[in-house]
Amino acid sequence: MGMVGLILRLMESADGFQILVYRSFALSAMVMLVACLRRQIGVTAFLKSFDKWDVCVGFLLGLAFSFYVYALLNTNIASALFILSSAPIFAAILAWMFIGEKPSLITYAALALAVLGVGLMVKDGLDTGGILGNLYALFSAFCFAAMLVIIRYTGKEDALGGTFLGGVFACGLNAFVAIAIGSGLAISGWDLGLSLFMGAFTIGLGIALVTWAASYLPAPEVSILVLIESVTGPIWVWLFLGEITTLSTLIGGAIVLCAVVLQTVGSSRKQRVT
Repeated sequence: MGMVGLILRLMESADGFQILVYRSFALSAMVMLVACLRRQIGVTAFLKSFDKWDVCVGFLLGLAFSFYVYALLNTNIASALFILSSAPIFAAILAWMFIGEKPSLITYAALALAVLGVGLMVKDGLDTGGILGNLYALFSAFCFAAMLVIIRYTGKEDALGGTFLGGVFACGLNAFVAIAIGSGLAISGWDLGLSLFMGAFTIGLGIALVTWAASYLPAPEVSILVLIESVTGPIWVWLFLGEITTLSTLIGGAIVLCAVVLQTVGSSRKQRVT
């Protein structure tokens, strides 16, 4: 997932709506493949397995997918990804408010570190990022966190049905907008290839594994692990396109990585004890 920003920067001319149509199509196809293999069922059985919670997860995830791309296209990569890192904060608050999932002391410590690291990076990113892109990123983070809390609440063995629907919703919504008020669906072969690759592998496979894990781990913990993308994303863009990463960004990223390590080690010890 960390290379999404780089791939978006390599696009020739496709706009956000067009990218999301083809990216979401490939994402849904990959998630359906993973789901059928994991559940050992056919496509028809998978399509008949959806319930109301899958629809809720899909709706939230479709919004998160869409505003994620809008954010990356309307501000610098570092600013967008670091604001998206606020998902653990939203997840912890929502999980406590709606499902009574009180974070452990280790999670509190990891969240505190994450807030500190993200705060340093966001402050730096806001100096050069666009306000609209930053708002898109904040809304995407909220939708992603809410999706994780719903998955945790339902106790589903996996949420791949909702993830599949998230791609379907994002594809349909952005196709409608692209045709109605955008530039249509025609894009270059280069942009099409990048969009399909991004949907299937950098997003589809990754989000399938994340939503699978969300059924077994508390929402804040999953969100913190996803923060790795916010650290690696700007690095890829810097290495290949020369988009400079500042000292504040590097310090903040190091702090976030410490939070990830702390949470992972703490979770492993807790599982061994229980």
